Amino acid sequence: MAEPFKNMFNEQFFDLFTKDLKLVIDDFDAREFVSQVMDDFDAHGFVSQIMDDEWEGRELKQRCMHITTVLRKFLPADYKEAIAKILELLDHIKKTRPDFSVIDDTKFGLTLEYGGILDNYVEQYGLDDYETSVKAIEKITQFTSCEFVTHSFIIKYPDQMMKQMLVWSKHEHWGVRRLASEGCRPRLPWAMALPNLKENPAPIIPILENLKNDPARFVRLSVANNLNDIAKDNPEIVIDLVKKWKGESKEVDWIIKHGCRTLLKQGNPEVMELFGFNSTISNICVEDFQISSPEVKVGDSLEVSFKLLNKNDQTTKIRLEYGIYYQKANGTLTKKVHKISEKEYAGNSTTRITRKHSFRVVTTRKLHLGLHQIAMIINGNEFEKYSFELIE
Repeated sequence: MAEPFKNMFNEQFFDLFTKDLKLVIDDFDAREFVSQVMDDFDAHGFVSQIMDDEWEGRELKQRCMHITTVLRKFLPADYKEAIAKILELLDHIKKTRPDFSVIDDTKFGLTLEYGGILDNYVEQYGLDDYETSVKAIEKITQFTSCEFVTHSFIIKYPDQMMKQMLVWSKHEHWGVRRLASEGCRPRLPWAMALPNLKENPAPIIPILENLKNDPARFVRLSVANNLNDIAKDNPEIVIDLVKKWKGESKEVDWIIKHGCRTLLKQGNPEVMELFGFNSTISNICVEDFQISSPEVKVGDSLEVSFKLLNKNDQTTKIRLEYGIYYQKANGTLTKKVHKISEKEYAGNSTTRITRKHSFRVVTTRKLHLGLHQIAMIINGNEFEKYSFELIE
C-alpha cells in the first residue's frame, strides 16, 4: 500500500525545516519546537521513534494545522511581522539552496510539506489581512504549491480575489500563473468547496483564456483540470469552449481533450462527436466475452478477454473503455469507467483484446467484498454486464 500523505511530515522533514527556521528566527529552539509538535522529541535529533499515539491519529490537514499552531509561538505575534519572517525564510533558501527552491515543470521547489505549512499559516492567521496575505501567497507560490489557501480568500472576498486571480494569470512567474487557475478550481480535491463558482464559473473563463497557450506544462495541465471541474456542473459551458478552442494549437487541443475526460467517460454524445467518435455504433459489437475467474481475491487481478468486431466497410475510430461496478458498504453498486484505448480499427475486422484490472488495496478506494460487475463501453455505449465476486 502506498505511504499516506500525512507521513511526509517525518523526522527527515523536521530536521530540514528546523534548520531553515534557524536562519530567520533569533534564538530558535529546534528541540522545543519539535517537542511541541510531536510531544516526544529526542535530544539527539530524531534518532528514535518519536510519533506518539496522538500524532499518528492526526490526518494530513490536522497535522498541517497543528504544526502551524506551534510555529506561531515561535514567530512574531504581529501577523505582518510573522509573514515578513516567512518571506525572509524563502529568500534565505533561494540564496543558499537555489536548486531546492526551484519550481519548474519537473518539481514544485520546496515540496508539498513546506506548502502545507506556509499556506496554512496564511489561511489560519491572515484571512482578515487581505493585502498582506495576497502578497504572501504570491511569493510563497513561487516556491511551492499554494492553491488550497486561495479558496478561503475567494469565499470571503469573491470579487476582489477573482480580480486578483485574473491579474496573476499574466504574472511573469509560471507558478503564480498556475495558481491563477488551480486556486479557483471549483472542485479542487481536498480543498474547501467553492459553491458560487460551481454554480456560475463565468469569472474563471477569462483566466483560462489567458492561460490556455501558456508555455509551462503544469499551467496548461491546471487549465485542463479546471475545465474538467467545470464540466461536472456546467457541461454546456465547457462544450462551447471546446467548439471555440478546438484546432487552435496542439497544446490547446490536448487541454480540451483532457478537460473533457469526465464528459467522455459519461458518454456525452455531443462531446464524443466533437472528438471524432460516432456515438451510433450499430455495426460495432463485442463477442465471445470471457472472464478468467468468477472469483477474484483482493490483491489479485481480474482478467477479461473479448472480440471487438467492426462490421463497417470503412476504418472506424473507437474509444474503448470498461466500467467496473464496485460494491459499496450499503450493498449497492457504483460505476467507475476505465479507458483501454482510442484508435482506428480497419473495416470488417475482428480484434481479440485482453485486459487485466487490479484489485490491489489503495488508499483512494475502499474495497468491499461481494458482487461486482464489468461491462465494455464503446464510444460511450455500454454493453452487457458480467458479474464476478470479490473475495478475501
